[in-house]
Amino acid sequence: MKGSIRLLAGFALLTLLVACSGNARRTALDRTLYAYHSAIRWGDIDTAWRMVDPEYREAHPLSSIDRSRYDQYSVSGYYEQGRSETADGVLHQVVQIALINRHTQTEKVMVDQQSWRWDEATETWWLTSGLPDYRKAR
Repeated sequence: MKGSIRLLAGFALLTLLVACSGNARRTALDRTLYAYHSAIRWGDIDTAWRMVDPEYREAHPLSSIDRSRYDQYSVSGYYEQGRSETADGVLHQVVQIALINRHTQTEKVMVDQQSWRWDEATETWWLTSGLPDYRKAR
């Protein structure tokens, strides 16, 4: 009888730990997406850039021309259109971004297809698709 109770208690503890670990990952995702949303919405490209996967940053450095392009626009809207997660844990999110050109005061809209991956070692969600390309705005 005591062995059954210990086994049951051990199983309950294991279930709780697994649930908490999944919860921590989901909480980290929510915090990361909120911080990224805020960084893009308020034009804080440096903060948004730090959320991009280090391998992507190394392969695609942010040039001074790219940086000036981000400075040319003000984000007037950031609207999440939906998200889905693949079997291998990659999160895909579609976001509509409304931009106002600071020089012409014209508004354009673009769709940003984001991909995020979970890094178990650092417990961090990384943006693997890079920053939004404002040149795609129409």
